[in-house]
Amino acid sequence: MHIHFTDTSPANIRLIARIVNQGDALADLDPAMADGAPAARFKGSAGQVFEGFTMHDGALKRMAIAGAGERDAEADKRVHHLERAGSALTAKYLRSGEAAMVLDLGHAGLSGEEAASVLLGVRLRGWAYDNYRTTLSSDKKVTLETVHVIGAPAGTAEAWETKAALATGVEFTKRLVTLPPNILYPESFVALCEEAFVGTGAEITVLDDDAMAELGMGALLGVGQGSRRPSRLLAIRWNGGASGDKPTALVGKGVTFDTGGISIKPAAGMEDMKWDMGGAGAVAGGMLALVLRKAKANVVGVIGLVENMPDGNAQRPGDVVTTMSGQTVEVINTDAEGRLVLCDALHWTQEQHKPARIVDFATLTGAMIIALGNEHAGVFANDDDLAGQLLSAGEATGDKLWRLPIGPAYDKLIDSAIADIKNVGPRQGGSITAAQFLHRFIKKGTPWAHCDIAGTVWSEKPGHSWDKGATGYGVRLIDRFIADLAE
Repeated sequence: MHIHFTDTSPANIRLIARIVNQGDALADLDPAMADGAPAARFKGSAGQVFEGFTMHDGALKRMAIAGAGERDAEADKRVHHLERAGSALTAKYLRSGEAAMVLDLGHAGLSGEEAASVLLGVRLRGWAYDNYRTTLSSDKKVTLETVHVIGAPAGTAEAWETKAALATGVEFTKRLVTLPPNILYPESFVALCEEAFVGTGAEITVLDDDAMAELGMGALLGVGQGSRRPSRLLAIRWNGGASGDKPTALVGKGVTFDTGGISIKPAAGMEDMKWDMGGAGAVAGGMLALVLRKAKANVVGVIGLVENMPDGNAQRPGDVVTTMSGQTVEVINTDAEGRLVLCDALHWTQEQHKPARIVDFATLTGAMIIALGNEHAGVFANDDDLAGQLLSAGEATGDKLWRLPIGPAYDKLIDSAIADIKNVGPRQGGSITAAQFLHRFIKKGTPWAHCDIAGTVWSEKPGHSWDKGATGYGVRLIDRFIADLAE
C-alpha cells in the first residue's frame, strides 16, 4: 500500500477518513455524521469505525471516522490504539471497491510520531497475498492501494520513514511465512533475502552443504539429509554501531517444511508446517527493518535452513549425530528437528561473530501452544537483564512474551545413555527441555535467550495488524529490542 502526503484532498476520491479520540466533540462534522455516530454507539474507542455519507465540495462522499481511544492514555497503550485506528480503516475498506482513501490527520491533536503510528496500522493491515487465488470474484479482491494523507502534523513524514522501514520488514516476514513449500525452500529463501538486501549495505554470507560438512555441522545436515533440497546457513550482518563493538546475534530456525521426517506427523494439518520457518522469517524481516532504517547498532542475523523429509536417506530415530561443537546427540524423535538445526547455527554464530548476546527465534514446540495459546510466545534465558529487555520490548510492541524456567533439574531429563545428549525428554515440560537442549550449546558467559514463537507466527483469524494467516510476529519485537538496547 502506498502512503502519499499531500496538502489538499484530491477531488476525485470518494472515501474520506478521520481519526477521532474517545470523547472528542464531533460538531465540526456534517450533521448526519455528528448525529449518526452517537446513535450507532460510536464512542471513539480504539479500532471503532463509523461510516456515513456527506456532501464535500459539492459531491457526495463516503465518510469514515475511526476511534483512537483516550487521548491521555500511557505512551505505549496510546501507540497501540492509534495503530488500531489505522488498521481498522484498512480492514473495512481493503476490499471495498475503493482504490484510494483520503486520511485527514489534522483534527485529533496528534504529534508527528502519533500520526505515523496511525499510518503504520493502515499499512500493516493492508498486506494481503492473493497471488494464487485466480478465481476471486471482483467484490473479494483487494482494491485499496493508495492513502492520501492530509493535515499531517509536523514531523509525520520523518517519523513515517522509520515506521515504513519497520512495515517493510513485517511484510517481508509475512511473505516468507505465507509462501507455499514448493516455492519457499532453503535455496529460494536465500535468494529472496539476497534480493531484499541488495544495495542496503548489509553483508550476506551463505554456507552450502559442503561448507557446513567441513565445519562439522552434523546436526543441521542430519535434518536435511532426507530432502532433495540442499540445506543452507544464511548470515546477514549489519554494522551500524561503533566499530569494534560486538554484535547482537539473532538466530532463526528455518525449517521450510516439516513432515516430521521418519517420525512423521499426522496428515491432518500437516500443510501448516510450511510456517515452521517462522523464526527464520522473523529474523530476516527484523534484520531488513533494522538495515532499512540504518539502525545505529551492530547486529547479525543467522538462519539455519533445512527441509525435513522422510526418504530412504532420512535420519532415523536412534541415530547419533556429531554437532559442530563436538557434542554428540542421540536422535530419539526426528520431529524434534528444530533444536538440531539451531544448535549448530548457535555454535557457528558464537565462533564466527563473537556476539555480545544471542537471541534465537523458533517455532520450536507444540507444547508452547498448549501452555500459552496464541497470545504470548515463550522466552527462556540464562540472563535476567536480557530476559527483562525482551519482555519490555514485547509489551511495548504487542509481540508479547512470557518467561518460563530453565535449570539443572530439567537438564538431566535430556541426558542420553549412549551420547552426550538426546534431542527430546519426557512429555512433561516439553518446551522447557527443548530450551534446555539449546542452552547446552551456549558458551559460558554469553547472555542468551530463546523465544519459542510456535503459537504466534500464524493466526486462524484476523488480528489488528494482519488478516488470517501470517502475523509477522517477531519483527517489531526485534526492532524495539535493538532500539532500546543500543540506540
